[in-house]
Amino acid sequence: MPFVGDVVDRIFVVSDTHFGHVNILRFQDSVGKAFRGHFKDVTDMNETMIRNWNSVVMPQDKVYHLGDVFFGSKENADSILSRLNGKKRLILGNHDDGKSPVLQKHFQKIMMWRIFKEFSSVLSHVPLHETTLREGSQFNVHGHIHQNA
Repeated sequence: MPFVGDVVDRIFVVSDTHFGHVNILRFQDSVGKAFRGHFKDVTDMNETMIRNWNSVVMPQDKVYHLGDVFFGSKENADSILSRLNGKKRLILGNHDDGKSPVLQKHFQKIMMWRIFKEFSSVLSHVPLHETTLREGSQFNVHGHIHQNA
C-alpha cells in the first residue's frame, strides 16, 4: 500500500476521440443506430468527452491516445487539448499529422507504436496481425475499429 505522498503511476489508454468531427454524429452501425447520436451537437460531444476524461484522469497520469485525436480547426483542437488532464502521448492515427504544431504542443511524445514489455503488449492505432507482434508481446491494444462487422 502506498504511503501518503507517494505517487502511483497510472496509465490510461484512449482512442478515436474525433474531437470536432461534426460528421461522426451521423455515423451509424449495421442496424442504423448512430454511434454518437445521444449528443445534441459536436460542442456537446466535445464538452462531454472533456468532462468524462477529467473526471478520471489526474494531471500526473499518463494517457496514451491511440490516434484520430481531432478534426477541424487547429484553434479548436488547441483549446480542447489544453483542457485535458494528464501527460499525453500520441500513437499516430490515420487522421493525425505528426508534424502538427497543435499535436506537438499537447503531446509529450508522438510515435507510431508503444511496446510495454512489462504488460506483454503493444499499443497501436490499427490492429496488428499476430505475426507482426514482437517477441514478448502477446496483446495488441488498438483503436481505429469503430464497430464489429
